[in-house]
Amino acid sequence: MKLATYKDGSRDGQLVVVSRDLSTAHYATGIAHRLQQALDDWNFISPQLHDLYVTLNQGKARHAFPFDPAMCMAPLPRAYQWADGSAYINHVELVRAARNSEVPASFYTDPLMYQGGSDDFIGPTDDVVVPSEDFGIDFEAEIAVITGDVPMQASPEQALEGIRLLMLANDVSLRNLIPAELAKGFGFFQSKPATAFSPVAVTPDELGDVWQGGRVNLTLQSTWNGRKVGMCEAGPEMTFHFGQLIAHICKTRNVRAGSIVGSGTVSNKAIEVDGRKEWPKGYSCIAEKRAIETILDGQPSTAFMKFGDTIRIEMKGRDGQSIFGAIDQKIVEPQ
Repeated sequence: MKLATYKDGSRDGQLVVVSRDLSTAHYATGIAHRLQQALDDWNFISPQLHDLYVTLNQGKARHAFPFDPAMCMAPLPRAYQWADGSAYINHVELVRAARNSEVPASFYTDPLMYQGGSDDFIGPTDDVVVPSEDFGIDFEAEIAVITGDVPMQASPEQALEGIRLLMLANDVSLRNLIPAELAKGFGFFQSKPATAFSPVAVTPDELGDVWQGGRVNLTLQSTWNGRKVGMCEAGPEMTFHFGQLIAHICKTRNVRAGSIVGSGTVSNKAIEVDGRKEWPKGYSCIAEKRAIETILDGQPSTAFMKFGDTIRIEMKGRDGQSIFGAIDQKIVEPQ
């Protein structure tokens, strides 16, 4: 099934069930007011939401209305936890190669992860407000999951069973603030502002056989200022699947219902063409494009985002239909 959260003037919005083709929606008020309520009592509430989903898809829901992504908050407007991994090691390899730095061997066996702010997510069509262009504004196209309760020391296989929903993410980064923060040895903070998520979150069964082994085997599309810059394959080159990412968190703690775990920037390897490396799938963040330029030409030539720039992130199924709806945002300065 597909779920979204509509704006209603409150911090947490109103849970709605969305049809498979994203054309119609229905308030879930009689079942659960908020998505977190459903996550907290998933085994009892989700079957009721699914019944409404079936009725909606059959065109029999009495109070259905046209679905409008502009009305959406993030599926979880605020969450108990937002932990973002770096599951595509190719992204790390590129960034490190651009500064002549080797990837430590441990990166291939132990996932990279940071804990971001989860108190103020933004909706899929909300503006991305940044104080200054000088901060180095970048998008990051990712996949994310929302979990139920997963116990401490859970195995990757057990952790996969704890995944309730999947969605897309724009993990906005302020690249020019990152070096000074990392130099302190304490990780990202100001360089990682509010994250945006897709209009809808979907249950794993909605993906069918493209959801295999904790990976989504589809193409993630990134369109910057109307130009498609990324058509990256999300499945084959995901070094650590979502079960492994969740299990990484669970090494020393429980993961509670309503936690969000991100994949990190979706990234694909280069191919050799006439002795020169090329990246035909494009990129899912500007930092990676700049790293590629540095590797090829000795310096980056692509600038980071400016006020007025737009970014659209979307994933379509094999039938060509949008699965999660699109993240479609503009970069703006504070008013």
